[in-house]
Amino acid sequence: MTTFDNIQIIPQGKVNGGMPILPAPKRTISPFEFLPAWFVYAPVVAQSAILSLYHRDWALPLIVNPAIKLSGMVGESKHDIFGAAGELTRQWILPFITIEKTQADAAKQFITIKDKMQQHALCYPLVAKPDLGCRGVGVKLVKNDQQLRDYIDLFPQQGRFLLQEKSGYRAEAGIFYVRQPEEKRGKVISITLKYSPSVLGDGQSTLKRLIESCPRAGQLKHLYLPRHKEHLGLVIPKGDEFQLAFAGSHSRGCIFRNGNQFITPELEQKLDQILGEFTGFNYGRLDVKFRDIHKLMSGEDFDILEINGASSEAAHIWDSDTSLSHIFGTLLQQYRLLYQIGSKHKKQGHKTPTLGALLQAWREEKLLTQLYPMTD
Repeated sequence: MTTFDNIQIIPQGKVNGGMPILPAPKRTISPFEFLPAWFVYAPVVAQSAILSLYHRDWALPLIVNPAIKLSGMVGESKHDIFGAAGELTRQWILPFITIEKTQADAAKQFITIKDKMQQHALCYPLVAKPDLGCRGVGVKLVKNDQQLRDYIDLFPQQGRFLLQEKSGYRAEAGIFYVRQPEEKRGKVISITLKYSPSVLGDGQSTLKRLIESCPRAGQLKHLYLPRHKEHLGLVIPKGDEFQLAFAGSHSRGCIFRNGNQFITPELEQKLDQILGEFTGFNYGRLDVKFRDIHKLMSGEDFDILEINGASSEAAHIWDSDTSLSHIFGTLLQQYRLLYQIGSKHKKQGHKTPTLGALLQAWREEKLLTQLYPMTD
């Protein structure tokens, strides 16, 4: 069994309880963390053009996960992904229900949702998230009936969202798993540790002042101030933590750290077992909550929040200490794997989709994400 006895962890009960205490990063914010996507993916596009010519098929990445629409590159449904998973996989996924926002009377729909919650033994707090979406868009923590009503009111008509049980664990990670089609064993190629940002009260300063004076949060106040506008004048008691972001998304303010040192054979073996019955899933990132880093390394005590497909990033690259060359190199390696696995699936008889199908899914997702409620 792989152990790291010298790892210190954040005490349970804290905002990031169970996460390892890592050395402070050399840079508070990296100049590469928030680069525009067109710049970061320019080398990927160039490489993909070459690989498309070599394989004589540009769409191979879209069949890397046959069980998922367009392999999860765009327009995939969380509900459908969970439904396609094997029975054992679903046992590790936090319970959820799926709701479609209809034109029906809002009060009647609320009653219907409450009945459905009762049928599935779901109670507050719950995590509300769009069925179609990525990067934490529209994710909110719902603690009571009024917050649920507000979320329903703000959600676009005919859109679908999930209400998922909130994990009892505080620690969070993204685990990138790849399995070649002809193999039973997979590999974890990345672990991203997701630290929820927070400020510590001093009993005198308002939340606004604490955010502005924080070395990192002060540089990202455009994310945090609008989100907490109702509490900016609140004086945070001395020693109390105020969590600034709930969704584990870097673009929404979560702090990502490289956790590749915590990849273990035990964790890989457990994922082989959990995902072994998920036929048609070969490549993607599992977002998980876990008790503490020691348990995660042992393949124990964690909950699956989401399963993401072909568009997933090995998100450890957004650690503020990551070099630009490593960011590019990791993304290029990921897309080589996409073409490699897609090519094997094509030889097995899977057909690649059309460009029209890809564009339609992209337009649908883009339209909906612009209408989702603000992320917590």
